[in-house]
Amino acid sequence: MASPASSQIIRVIDLETTGSSPPAHAVLEIGWQDVMLGEDGRWELHGDGGAILVNPGRPIPPITQAVHHILEEQVADAPWWHDVARQVLDPYPKRLALAAHRADFEQQYCSPRLTHGADWVCTWKCAMRLWPDSPGFSNQILRYWRKPEGLVHERGLPVHRAFPDAYVTAHHLRDMLNEASLAQLLEWSNLPGLLPRVRSGPDRGKEWQEIEDEVLENFLGDRDPDVRYTAEQEFERRRGGGYVGRDPAERLLL
Repeated sequence: MASPASSQIIRVIDLETTGSSPPAHAVLEIGWQDVMLGEDGRWELHGDGGAILVNPGRPIPPITQAVHHILEEQVADAPWWHDVARQVLDPYPKRLALAAHRADFEQQYCSPRLTHGADWVCTWKCAMRLWPDSPGFSNQILRYWRKPEGLVHERGLPVHRAFPDAYVTAHHLRDMLNEASLAQLLEWSNLPGLLPRVRSGPDRGKEWQEIEDEVLENFLGDRDPDVRYTAEQEFERRRGGGYVGRDPAERLLL
């Protein structure tokens, strides 16, 4: 493993918030876990990580308390977001990037000013590229489907608290980085999500190559950018001569 002085890390973060739409909503807790590049060229978890409660400056709606179970009295004397954000988000100069599962959410609260203009890896988008056979792509489904080596079950609990979620995500990121380059993960993260399967409508659960051309054309105008992007990619694949229907290799097995 690289020495601390020369280490290069990606900091995985997770936020718990009062809701999903800043500035109406605010941060309640930030958790982190680092992943470090070793001298052998392999990535591993590094350090103990941690979490800090944050005073959101507003009430916590019951609907979000039911998710993370953070009480208003627990954050009443906590520091403000602007007092803790940069020290967690910007461990400069060792940090190569930040990462989060569905990083678009965290980026709403972690502005470039707070992150020193960091690049972001979205482990949700990268998981769909690297592990398309997973039955789902939430942090926890990936956890139990993949069973990452070295993940201590209890440290990944309770779910929907900042450190445990960051800890689980860090195991996914470690394995992604040991399969693909950081540059590749960043490229995928800067594109819309490439969905392995149709996720709504009569064809829900089918792979995209299985749906009819007319159905695919309808998805080209979808409001969801991930659905629209995936449909565009499938349309281009078909224009290039790609098959339509079940995978030919699967048909041979029937």
